[in-house]
Amino acid sequence: MTDKLTVSVLGTGIMGAAMARNLARAGHTVRAWNRSRDKAEPLAADGVYVADTPAEAVQGAGVVLTILYDGAAVMEVMRQAAPSLRPGTAWVQSTTAGIEAVSELADFARENELVYYDAPVLGTRQPAEAGQLLVLAAGPSGDRDAVAPVFDAVGARTVWTGEDGAAGSATRLKLVANSWVLAVTNAVGEVLALSKALGVDPQSFFDAIAGGPLDMGYLRAKAGLILNDQLTPAAFAVSTAAKDARLIVEAGEQNGVRLDVAAASAERFARAAAQGHADEDMAAAYFASFDEGYEEA
Repeated sequence: MTDKLTVSVLGTGIMGAAMARNLARAGHTVRAWNRSRDKAEPLAADGVYVADTPAEAVQGAGVVLTILYDGAAVMEVMRQAAPSLRPGTAWVQSTTAGIEAVSELADFARENELVYYDAPVLGTRQPAEAGQLLVLAAGPSGDRDAVAPVFDAVGARTVWTGEDGAAGSATRLKLVANSWVLAVTNAVGEVLALSKALGVDPQSFFDAIAGGPLDMGYLRAKAGLILNDQLTPAAFAVSTAAKDARLIVEAGEQNGVRLDVAAASAERFARAAAQGHADEDMAAAYFASFDEGYEEA
């Protein structure tokens, strides 16, 4: 086996574009496709071949990486790619698709004789662009050498969670991690909204908790985006956060756990999206604390 691969990247949004670039910089041959071709075309400057269809993108690929919106989108795109998929191809499925979708996608992999890896990633725009994502992965240990160069190119570390991608152990861990991220993001927005309503300077709050166990870099980073009106370009969009929050709530319901905070998070992200903030950074859930049309941070 060679360390240099032909990798097909299906989906070139915030995460997919960065992953494709880092794969190309690592010396791999990269063939990319995106539903909106204009989002993929800038990758050509990095040596990435931009395909017109998923089937064209996966031609000759030893590894197919999907990083799309949700499980339904992944299934649709992979069915379009199916005529060009070769038996034995490794499929790295990095979309946060939810537990139910993992089972359906794994069935598709078996039907098409693909080696399936459940491999969502933790991180946003900046770590994605720097190749510093945390890869959560499950899949057969005997074939991991085939995908290790891909994970090395896009991530700083890979955490293996199991031998069977179809069991969804990596996706389960991703949902747990995201439940924390989304809860904290909404807490940041509510702290700033309440500060504004009560006439409290946010800096007074930051000073009060500075250096203690309640202080955290993530709080200050997300608060800074809101206070400095830096919500675009998004590190992680409101619309995607809303989708992930719904998946978390569904996972809890299906396993007998009531997740009130996650449910409230899903509602806040949906409300912010409806107010026109869908494509802004998920910190824009801050605006959900105010009546529709309120824009002043």
